[in-house]
Parts: sequence; C-alpha cells; structure tokens
Amino acid sequence: MQAADLFEQHEIPAEIARRVGVSHQIVSDWRTAWRQGGRDALRSAGRAGRKPKLCDEQLAGIVAALTRGAEANGYPTDLWTLARVADVIERVSGVRYHPGHVWYLLRERLKWSRQRPARRASERNEAAITQWVQRRWPQIKKELGANGR
Repeated sequence: MQAADLFEQHEIPAEIARRVGVSHQIVSDWRTAWRQGGRDALRSAGRAGRKPKLCDEQLAGIVAALTRGAEANGYPTDLWTLARVADVIERVSGVRYHPGHVWYLLRERLKWSRQRPARRASERNEAAITQWVQRRWPQIKKELGANGR
C-alpha cells in the first residue's frame, strides 16, 4: 500500500523501489496492476505456498517431547538426530517428515539452532575423551545402525 501511495504522488519507479526495498521490475509489475485495478489490485492474495502441515498445538506437543530428551523418548542415547526427531514428530502428531526437512522445521518454525558448548570445560579429561571416541562411539554407531536410527 506504500507503493500505491507513492504512485498517487507520481514518484518515479526507481525511487519507489528504493523506498519500499524491492527491485525496479517488481515496482513496474505493481504499477501495471495499480493502473488496471487501483489499490484493490495490490492487496495481498494471502500466504504464498503450501500451508504448514503442523498446527501450533501439534508443534507445542512436539516441543514438549523433544525437550524431555532422546532417552525419555525411547532412544538408547541422549543424542538427537534428524531421523529421531522425524520419528518423534510422526509419533506425536501423525505427520511424517523426511529427515532432511526436519532441520528446516526446527530452524524456521521453532527458531532452534544446533547447539555446541561455548567453551571447553576446565574439568575436561582428554584421555577419557580419546578412549570414548575410540571405543564407546563405534559401539554406539553400530547399535544405532542395527536399530535403523
């Protein structure tokens, strides 16, 4: 509607594009629509694209399940993977997502990000870490591979 105001004030398209923050071509398209149908022709047609599969209520249930942790959701370790999150989403809401799309859901709808420690703990035991990576992690990977997740 700001562009319509500027059209009515006879502003040049380049100035409208700069002030509204869009390309010159978009302004040209808007101007054509405005000339043909006035302000009503510029009103939004609503949301573009497909509506989300999950409503806010379903999303709240998923958040509650995820914040309890992976072990509380029946997994052998407290490690979250996209496949595990996809399983929880399907179990809680009945909606199936491809694991590759789960990251988009977590990032865009929930505003979550991958978490990493801000610094290394002073109690860090390098020898124990090395042993865990060399011995325990391969066992966990093998168990996860056998379970399919």
